[in-house]
Amino acid sequence: MPSLQLHQLRVAAVGKLICESVSVPINKNHVILTGLFHDMGNIIKSDLEYFPDFVEPEGIEYWQKIKEEYIQKYGNDSHKAIEMIAREIGLPQGVIDLIDNIGFSHAEDVRDRGSWELKVCIYSDWRVGPRGVLPMEERINEAGKRYAQRSMGDIAQFSAEEFKRIFSACVAIENQLEEIGFNPKDATDERIAPIMENLWNLPVQ
Repeated sequence: MPSLQLHQLRVAAVGKLICESVSVPINKNHVILTGLFHDMGNIIKSDLEYFPDFVEPEGIEYWQKIKEEYIQKYGNDSHKAIEMIAREIGLPQGVIDLIDNIGFSHAEDVRDRGSWELKVCIYSDWRVGPRGVLPMEERINEAGKRYAQRSMGDIAQFSAEEFKRIFSACVAIENQLEEIGFNPKDATDERIAPIMENLWNLPVQ
């Protein structure tokens, strides 16, 4: 769906922006590819009625048919579907491993043991909402409320206390990226717009 395409482009662009601003070596190509493809099976779990404008101009019936085709081919688990598609299109194993570890529930492990590539990828996803770049706290709270309403997603499964604990790990990851040279205020829709434009035709390798 175009909305998922834009989300992935934004995440990849934020990731590229971070990679080019920090003082440690990072596999930028893996970060970008992870951003570009990390949600490519998410139509399977999408509530097509939640954002009515996201199904236009084709209409909800068109995208419901696409959703059913995805489920028929890859199953009902969007996470497994993403891995299947990643292998299908030949993404490097390193990228598949990064995609597999993106998610709010992984925050504490990523804070303590994650590679810089994984820290950048997971943080970039936390900065991009359905309609553009957001401060991390606003984005995570938005996703938490949205998924809680539908009783889905890894954010929705946590109690208030668990959410607070894991969110503190998210803040720690942002601080870790700041320590190596990234300024969170630099991630804006304006800053990533030209990066997104250049990523449309990036070859998968």
